Amino acid sequence: MKKYQFKGNLKKKKEYKNKKGIIKIQASLNNTIVTLTDIIGKTIFWYSAGTSGFQGAKKGTPYAAQTTSFNVVHKAINCGIQRVEIFIKGSGLGRDVSLRTFCLNGLNLCFVYDITKFTHNGCRPPKIRCA
Repeated sequence: MKKYQFKGNLKKKKEYKNKKGIIKIQASLNNTIVTLTDIIGKTIFWYSAGTSGFQGAKKGTPYAAQTTSFNVVHKAINCGIQRVEIFIKGSGLGRDVSLRTFCLNGLNLCFVYDITKFTHNGCRPPKIRCA
């Protein structure tokens, strides 16, 4: 009986020299998107509630954000990233839950920064028309 050998190249997982990464969380009312980048800003990978298997209105729930963040934590640990900086943007339900997930699952946090934009009176209102 003839044995077959694999002659192709086996892909190694990409090991990053710098053990530090940046996590950007965008939590809207309809979805939660979590992106992991290196220090320069190049995206390593990203997950959203939709890619984690949720559809429709379930994508905006805190459980979907927790599952998405949990996927990012395990993928980051497999890449060799140990320390992260977190930037949170948005006012959705998943922002607190996803931050808690990153704290509890083995990544060291350097700092957490909130970059949510807020209104500050905006433009000057139009002049009232006289009749």
